[in-house]
Amino acid sequence: MRRKVTIQSIADFTGLSKFAVSRALSNKPGVSTQTRDTILKAAGQLGYFKDSLPAKAPGGPVDLDMRKWSGTIVILFPNVRYQNPESLYWGPVFNGISSRLDQRGINVVTLTEPKGDSLFSLLHPEAIMGVITVGSISTPILLEIRSLGIPVMMVDHADPGFKSDSIFTDNMTVMKELMELAIGRGYTRFQFIGNIRDAESFYERFLVFRAALEDKGISLSQIPALIAPEIDQFRETFAAAVTEHGLPDIFICANDTYALFAIETMEYMGLPVPANLAFTGFDNTYPSLPLLATVNVDKGQLGMRAVDQMLWRILNPGTSFEKILIQADLIIKG
Repeated sequence: MRRKVTIQSIADFTGLSKFAVSRALSNKPGVSTQTRDTILKAAGQLGYFKDSLPAKAPGGPVDLDMRKWSGTIVILFPNVRYQNPESLYWGPVFNGISSRLDQRGINVVTLTEPKGDSLFSLLHPEAIMGVITVGSISTPILLEIRSLGIPVMMVDHADPGFKSDSIFTDNMTVMKELMELAIGRGYTRFQFIGNIRDAESFYERFLVFRAALEDKGISLSQIPALIAPEIDQFRETFAAAVTEHGLPDIFICANDTYALFAIETMEYMGLPVPANLAFTGFDNTYPSLPLLATVNVDKGQLGMRAVDQMLWRILNPGTSFEKILIQADLIIKG
């Protein structure tokens, strides 16, 4: 039988005081934002929040078309640069969400995650049917939403402290295809580019990258700075890494944007891209980039299916949470 997770066990796991843990779990002042996030994630990993999940509903599932829809759903973006409705990636996802909600006759409110204030100081929670998060929303905001009993659907994000429905591109399958292509072309010196802490999808792509090299007996000589670059310091981070370590045969980039930044940085450094140096991307957001391959993600379908699952959750609140995977297509460019 699983032992109950206590404040003391969370304190022991994190190495923090019971006072800090108690303040973080009750959302009271007295701990920093970073410490609060650490505690909430640890509590989720240990199973602290499991007892508060909704009980299973009796009977079978309810179909989406059994009622006429009305009300409001919030589309919540993180307060992160490049993650907004104008983004080449997130814009089509947002369009898919809003067009599906419009088909159902449901109102849309678009918000950016507030800093420091309660999300529902801006809204009346009783008027909200559900929240669809787009990208990496902080744990405290997610827990605030759950405390009000509002269903959540997460697009391209997972949080160990918060269980909910989610939808992702099938990163594992298509990334394996991409790595088989690169290894089959004879490349042997690889570097991954992209902050794997920024998104669950980036982390999944890196896991497949690493596993594919290990499976083929290719040594992993990953430069740590290249899997943790902050976007605003990317140019300095990348330039320092290639100056110290030299160039690999191929850069496997977490998405097309990182590939673009890397190529632009080499131009800024006055370092011509050698003919035998390859780049791969993901998301197919910059079709003119000189890449060996990228991956086409059906961004609109991600948004539309997120709405379908949100409405399913509203009608079936007690059913098991689901992680939906949308297949993507490898595009070989040259």
